[in-house]
Amino acid sequence: MAFNKLFVMLPVMLAARKLDGEDPKIVNLLRMAYGAVQACSVVLVLFAYVRATATAEKAQGTIYVPPPPQPFGDPNGNRKYTEVKYGAHLVSTARSLLGSTLFGICMTVGLHLYKGMVVGLAIQTIMGPINLLENPLIKALVLGNGLRQEDKIFSEKTAAELTETDEIVDDSGNPVPRHTREGKVFGGFEDLLLDTWDAGNKADVRKLLAAINKQNCNFRTSESGWTPLMILSGLNAEDVRDAIQQLIEIGGDPKIIDGEGWNSLHWAAFHGSLEAAKELVKDESLISVKDKDGKVPLDMAKSEGNTDVATFLEALSNAETRKEASTGLRRRK
Repeated sequence: MAFNKLFVMLPVMLAARKLDGEDPKIVNLLRMAYGAVQACSVVLVLFAYVRATATAEKAQGTIYVPPPPQPFGDPNGNRKYTEVKYGAHLVSTARSLLGSTLFGICMTVGLHLYKGMVVGLAIQTIMGPINLLENPLIKALVLGNGLRQEDKIFSEKTAAELTETDEIVDDSGNPVPRHTREGKVFGGFEDLLLDTWDAGNKADVRKLLAAINKQNCNFRTSESGWTPLMILSGLNAEDVRDAIQQLIEIGGDPKIIDGEGWNSLHWAAFHGSLEAAKELVKDESLISVKDKDGKVPLDMAKSEGNTDVATFLEALSNAETRKEASTGLRRRK
């Protein structure tokens, strides 16, 4: 596409230079043509933005987006993929397109009005739509089947398609930890979280903790909204209490709830993790939080037959009730 556009751009530039910028009729015709083309472009870009925003609300999953092609890049070199949420990338791309379109119009009009430039006006009248059609959102909406994730409009990969030579970074350019599953290399923090959960009480929580930082400590899985703290709280693995303590210290929030309305203490209560519960109850507000079914963590522990956790939480609940009662008496006195 780059070579095809070059073949169009050169004749357009040569023709534009021959225009008589002093002829009012030619200038007015150029202004009308440019205005009509850009008005259509803005409408199309706004349409793409609205569609992208609507699609992003329903989109799920993590994708790995390749960098833009480089004219002199090594085709056999390692490719650096950026790990992003599909919905967030849709909105980001649409916002960038809208911003660049409006900025380009302001720049061209400004140069024309203040500097009398006619060549730029003529070039953008022809090249504006061509450049617009290079955007993946516009391609998908105008020439494709819409913003369907299965069409991979960003030339992205899924976690299963990554290879050992692919480098993975986050939005800030920081390397994303890689791991293996069933002999295959995977990338992505969400996969690491789910693998840790699948390993159950034999999970290596230190490996997960090593991949957590301030940016992803409250990461939520795309399907159910699980956080690293929830995953750790549901395990009876070795060193889980220390891991929870360290995670909270760097910003992990045990108050976050998942799709069922469970906070981290609900997880510990449901899965019978007494060590996790002992660390989490340092935030006493977690004890009284109800999930979507109206259950507090104590109810969860009792219903699942996790006697140790239930006894521990019940003692805390009774102590809290007595404390509130005594405080109330003092206030009345």
